[in-house]
Amino acid sequence: MAMCELCGVHRRAGKNVSHSNRHTNRWFFPNIQRATLTIRGKRKRMHICTRCLRTYQNRLKIA
Repeated sequence: MAMCELCGVHRRAGKNVSHSNRHTNRWFFPNIQRATLTIRGKRKRMHICTRCLRTYQNRLKIA
């Protein structure tokens, strides 16, 4: 299952809506990437969403 190890975001249920307004069930998946992060001085490989990845990179620039 696609899930971010930092924020816990995972797949969501929704509907496809066609031009004729028919609704069919579908899943919305987060954009999960594999990244190596330095947490408390140790490098750890994690599956994180791109929103967390952007936040993490911005915090590195500020620090």
